[in-house]
Amino acid sequence: MFKALSSREPYGLCEEEPFIREFKPRHWGSMHHYIVIEGPLGVGKTSLAKKLAEKLSAQALLEDVDENPFLSQFYENPKKYAFQTQIFFLLRRFNQAVEMSQIDLFSRVTVSDFLFDKDRVFARSTLDENEYWLYEQLFQLLKKRIAPPDLVIFLQAKTEVLLARIRKRNRKYERSIGFKYLEKINQAFNEFFFHYTDSPLLVVNASEIDFVHVPEDFEDLVEQVRSMKSGTQYYVPMSSKKGK
Repeated sequence: MFKALSSREPYGLCEEEPFIREFKPRHWGSMHHYIVIEGPLGVGKTSLAKKLAEKLSAQALLEDVDENPFLSQFYENPKKYAFQTQIFFLLRRFNQAVEMSQIDLFSRVTVSDFLFDKDRVFARSTLDENEYWLYEQLFQLLKKRIAPPDLVIFLQAKTEVLLARIRKRNRKYERSIGFKYLEKINQAFNEFFFHYTDSPLLVVNASEIDFVHVPEDFEDLVEQVRSMKSGTQYYVPMSSKKGK
Protein backbone atom coordinates (compact mmCIF):
# COMPACT_ATOMS: atom_id res chain seq x y z
CA MET A 1 0.00 0.00 0.00
CA PHE A 2 1.14 3.50 -0.77
CA LYS A 3 0.88 6.21 1.84
CA ALA A 4 -1.32 9.21 1.18
CA LEU A 5 0.07 12.52 0.08
CA SER A 6 1.22 14.80 2.85
CA SER A 7 1.92 18.51 2.70
CA ARG A 8 4.98 17.86 4.85
CA GLU A 9 6.54 15.42 2.40
CA PRO A 10 9.29 16.96 0.21
CA TYR A 11 8.95 14.24 -2.51
CA GLY A 12 12.74 14.21 -2.69
CA LEU A 13 12.97 17.62 -4.31
CA CYS A 14 15.90 18.59 -2.12
CA GLU A 15 17.77 15.33 -2.61
CA GLU A 16 21.06 15.55 -4.49
CA GLU A 17 20.87 11.97 -5.76
CA PRO A 18 18.10 10.77 -8.09
CA PHE A 19 15.94 8.05 -6.60
CA ILE A 20 15.97 5.43 -9.34
CA ARG A 21 17.71 6.86 -12.38
CA GLU A 22 20.62 4.46 -12.05
CA PHE A 23 18.52 1.33 -12.49
CA LYS A 24 19.09 -0.40 -15.82
CA PRO A 25 16.48 -2.49 -17.67
CA ARG A 26 16.14 -5.84 -15.94
CA HIS A 27 15.20 -9.15 -17.49
CA TRP A 28 14.49 -12.53 -15.92
CA GLY A 29 15.33 -14.85 -18.75
CA SER A 30 13.12 -13.39 -21.47
CA MET A 31 10.79 -11.83 -18.88
CA HIS A 32 10.74 -8.12 -18.06
CA HIS A 33 10.73 -7.21 -14.38
CA TYR A 34 8.91 -3.87 -14.55
CA ILE A 35 5.95 -3.81 -16.94
CA VAL A 36 3.57 -0.88 -17.42
CA ILE A 37 0.18 -1.10 -19.10
CA GLU A 38 -1.10 2.22 -20.43
CA GLY A 39 -3.88 3.69 -22.50
CA PRO A 40 -6.76 6.16 -22.41
CA LEU A 41 -9.76 6.11 -20.09
CA GLY A 42 -11.85 2.96 -20.36
CA VAL A 43 -9.39 0.90 -22.38
CA GLY A 44 -9.05 -1.79 -19.69
CA LYS A 45 -5.51 -1.26 -18.41
CA THR A 46 -6.25 -1.97 -14.74
CA SER A 47 -8.14 -5.19 -15.48
CA LEU A 48 -5.31 -6.40 -17.70
CA ALA A 49 -2.66 -5.37 -15.17
CA LYS A 50 -4.35 -7.45 -12.47
CA LYS A 51 -4.70 -10.49 -14.72
CA LEU A 52 -1.15 -10.26 -16.07
CA ALA A 53 0.26 -9.87 -12.56
CA GLU A 54 -1.59 -13.01 -11.48
CA LYS A 55 -0.33 -14.94 -14.50
CA LEU A 56 3.29 -13.92 -13.90
CA SER A 57 3.10 -14.33 -10.11
CA ALA A 58 3.93 -10.64 -10.00
CA GLN A 59 2.93 -7.81 -7.72
CA ALA A 60 0.36 -5.38 -9.12
CA LEU A 61 1.11 -1.69 -8.70
CA LEU A 62 -2.23 0.01 -9.33
CA GLU A 63 -3.22 3.65 -9.38
CA ASP A 64 -6.23 4.67 -7.31
CA VAL A 65 -7.67 7.68 -9.14
CA ASP A 66 -10.46 7.91 -6.57
CA GLU A 67 -7.92 9.34 -4.12
CA ASN A 68 -7.83 12.60 -6.08
CA PRO A 69 -10.21 14.96 -4.23
CA PHE A 70 -10.47 17.27 -7.25
CA LEU A 71 -11.40 14.70 -9.89
CA SER A 72 -15.18 14.79 -9.62
CA GLN A 73 -15.09 18.60 -9.56
CA PHE A 74 -12.84 18.58 -12.64
CA TYR A 75 -15.35 16.63 -14.70
CA GLU A 76 -18.06 19.10 -13.67
CA ASN A 77 -15.95 22.22 -14.25
CA PRO A 78 -12.71 21.42 -16.15
CA LYS A 79 -11.44 24.97 -16.49
CA LYS A 80 -11.70 25.71 -12.79
CA TYR A 81 -10.25 22.46 -11.43
CA ALA A 82 -7.86 21.24 -14.15
CA PHE A 83 -4.69 22.58 -12.55
CA GLN A 84 -5.43 21.29 -9.04
CA THR A 85 -6.40 17.90 -10.44
CA GLN A 86 -3.26 17.60 -12.53
CA ILE A 87 -0.83 18.70 -9.82
CA PHE A 88 -2.33 16.19 -7.40
CA PHE A 89 -1.92 13.38 -9.94
CA LEU A 90 1.63 14.45 -10.78
CA LEU A 91 2.81 14.46 -7.17
CA ARG A 92 0.90 11.29 -6.35
CA ARG A 93 2.44 9.40 -9.27
CA PHE A 94 5.88 10.66 -8.37
CA ASN A 95 5.39 9.58 -4.77
CA GLN A 96 4.40 6.11 -5.96
CA ALA A 97 7.46 5.90 -8.21
CA VAL A 98 9.72 6.86 -5.31
CA GLU A 99 8.19 4.22 -3.07
CA MET A 100 8.50 1.65 -5.83
CA SER A 101 12.23 2.31 -5.88
CA GLN A 102 12.33 0.56 -2.52
CA ILE A 103 10.87 -2.63 -4.01
CA ASP A 104 13.29 -5.41 -4.89
CA LEU A 105 12.58 -5.46 -8.61
CA PHE A 106 15.34 -7.98 -9.16
CA SER A 107 13.51 -10.73 -7.28
CA ARG A 108 9.93 -10.19 -8.43
CA VAL A 109 8.09 -8.93 -11.48
CA THR A 110 5.98 -5.78 -11.05
CA VAL A 111 3.02 -4.92 -13.30
CA SER A 112 1.66 -1.37 -13.12
CA ASP A 113 -1.36 0.31 -14.71
CA PHE A 114 0.23 3.74 -15.01
CA LEU A 115 3.28 5.38 -16.55
CA PHE A 116 4.64 8.51 -14.87
CA ASP A 117 4.99 10.28 -18.23
CA LYS A 118 1.30 9.84 -19.04
CA ASP A 119 0.47 12.58 -16.57
CA ARG A 120 1.78 15.01 -19.14
CA VAL A 121 -0.68 13.72 -21.76
CA PHE A 122 -3.62 14.91 -19.68
CA ALA A 123 -1.88 18.15 -18.71
CA ARG A 124 -1.38 19.16 -22.33
CA SER A 125 -5.04 18.50 -23.06
CA THR A 126 -6.60 20.22 -20.05
CA LEU A 127 -4.39 23.10 -18.87
CA ASP A 128 -4.22 26.58 -20.35
CA GLU A 129 -0.91 28.03 -21.56
CA ASN A 130 0.17 29.63 -18.27
CA GLU A 131 -0.88 26.64 -16.18
CA TYR A 132 0.94 24.24 -18.46
CA TRP A 133 4.14 26.31 -18.31
CA LEU A 134 4.14 26.08 -14.51
CA TYR A 135 3.21 22.40 -14.60
CA GLU A 136 6.04 21.67 -17.05
CA GLN A 137 8.66 23.16 -14.72
CA LEU A 138 7.64 20.76 -11.97
CA PHE A 139 7.26 17.81 -14.34
CA GLN A 140 10.79 18.20 -15.72
CA LEU A 141 12.23 18.43 -12.22
CA LEU A 142 10.54 15.21 -11.16
CA LYS A 143 11.04 13.35 -14.44
CA LYS A 144 14.83 13.39 -13.98
CA ARG A 145 14.40 11.14 -10.95
CA ILE A 146 12.24 8.46 -12.56
CA ALA A 147 13.60 5.40 -14.38
CA PRO A 148 11.64 4.03 -17.38
CA PRO A 149 9.95 0.60 -17.28
CA ASP A 150 11.43 -2.49 -18.92
CA LEU A 151 8.33 -2.75 -21.13
CA VAL A 152 5.30 -0.58 -21.87
CA ILE A 153 2.10 -2.12 -23.25
CA PHE A 154 -0.03 0.56 -24.91
CA LEU A 155 -3.69 -0.42 -25.33
CA GLN A 156 -5.43 1.37 -28.21
CA ALA A 157 -9.16 1.51 -28.84
CA LYS A 158 -11.69 3.53 -30.81
CA THR A 159 -13.22 6.43 -28.90
CA GLU A 160 -16.75 5.03 -29.21
CA VAL A 161 -15.52 1.78 -27.64
CA LEU A 162 -13.91 3.67 -24.77
CA LEU A 163 -17.08 5.65 -24.13
CA ALA A 164 -19.21 2.50 -24.12
CA ARG A 165 -16.89 0.87 -21.57
CA ILE A 166 -16.91 3.97 -19.37
CA ARG A 167 -20.73 4.01 -19.46
CA LYS A 168 -20.80 0.31 -18.60
CA ARG A 169 -18.60 0.63 -15.49
CA ASN A 170 -20.77 3.58 -14.41
CA ARG A 171 -18.49 5.48 -12.08
CA LYS A 172 -20.36 8.46 -10.72
CA TYR A 173 -17.65 11.04 -11.39
CA GLU A 174 -17.26 9.81 -15.01
CA ARG A 175 -20.89 10.22 -16.01
CA SER A 176 -20.29 13.72 -17.38
CA ILE A 177 -17.50 12.59 -19.72
CA GLY A 178 -18.52 13.26 -23.31
CA PHE A 179 -17.32 12.00 -26.68
CA LYS A 180 -15.53 15.25 -27.56
CA TYR A 181 -13.35 15.24 -24.43
CA LEU A 182 -12.63 11.52 -24.70
CA GLU A 183 -11.68 11.83 -28.37
CA LYS A 184 -9.24 14.59 -27.47
CA ILE A 185 -7.61 12.43 -24.78
CA ASN A 186 -7.55 9.38 -27.04
CA GLN A 187 -5.76 11.28 -29.80
CA ALA A 188 -3.32 12.72 -27.27
CA PHE A 189 -2.38 9.21 -26.12
CA ASN A 190 -1.89 8.04 -29.71
CA GLU A 191 0.35 11.02 -30.43
CA PHE A 192 2.37 10.53 -27.26
CA PHE A 193 3.10 6.85 -27.85
CA PHE A 194 3.81 7.39 -31.54
CA HIS A 195 6.90 9.28 -30.39
CA TYR A 196 7.66 7.21 -27.24
CA THR A 197 11.18 5.72 -27.15
CA ASP A 198 12.10 5.48 -23.45
CA SER A 199 11.24 1.76 -23.21
CA PRO A 200 10.39 -1.18 -25.47
CA LEU A 201 6.79 -0.59 -26.57
CA LEU A 202 4.11 -3.13 -27.46
CA VAL A 203 1.12 -1.44 -29.13
CA VAL A 204 -2.06 -3.51 -28.83
CA ASN A 205 -5.33 -3.13 -30.72
CA ALA A 206 -7.82 -3.46 -27.85
CA SER A 207 -11.04 -2.38 -29.55
CA GLU A 208 -12.49 -5.81 -30.30
CA ILE A 209 -10.92 -8.16 -27.81
CA ASP A 210 -11.45 -9.22 -24.19
CA PHE A 211 -8.25 -10.12 -22.36
CA VAL A 212 -10.15 -10.73 -19.13
CA HIS A 213 -12.82 -13.19 -20.32
CA VAL A 214 -11.34 -14.74 -23.50
CA PRO A 215 -8.45 -17.07 -22.54
CA GLU A 216 -6.93 -17.31 -26.03
CA ASP A 217 -6.69 -13.52 -26.30
CA PHE A 218 -4.92 -13.30 -22.98
CA GLU A 219 -2.55 -16.23 -23.53
CA ASP A 220 -1.58 -14.89 -26.94
CA LEU A 221 -0.74 -11.53 -25.36
CA VAL A 222 1.37 -13.21 -22.67
CA GLU A 223 3.46 -14.86 -25.37
CA GLN A 224 3.95 -11.49 -27.04
CA VAL A 225 5.09 -10.00 -23.73
CA ARG A 226 7.56 -12.83 -23.11
CA SER A 227 9.10 -12.49 -26.57
CA MET A 228 9.26 -8.68 -26.63
CA LYS A 229 12.85 -7.43 -26.56
CA SER A 230 13.37 -3.92 -27.92
CA GLY A 231 11.94 -1.22 -30.16
CA THR A 232 8.24 -0.89 -30.99
CA GLN A 233 6.00 -3.76 -32.04
CA TYR A 234 2.36 -3.67 -33.14
CA TYR A 235 0.15 -6.54 -32.08
CA VAL A 236 -3.29 -7.48 -33.40
CA PRO A 237 -4.95 -9.97 -30.99
CA MET A 238 -6.25 -13.33 -32.18
CA SER A 239 -9.93 -12.35 -31.93
CA SER A 240 -9.39 -9.36 -34.21
CA LYS A 241 -7.57 -11.52 -36.77
CA LYS A 242 -10.40 -14.09 -36.84
CA GLY A 243 -12.94 -11.38 -37.54
CA LYS A 244 -11.24 -10.36 -40.80
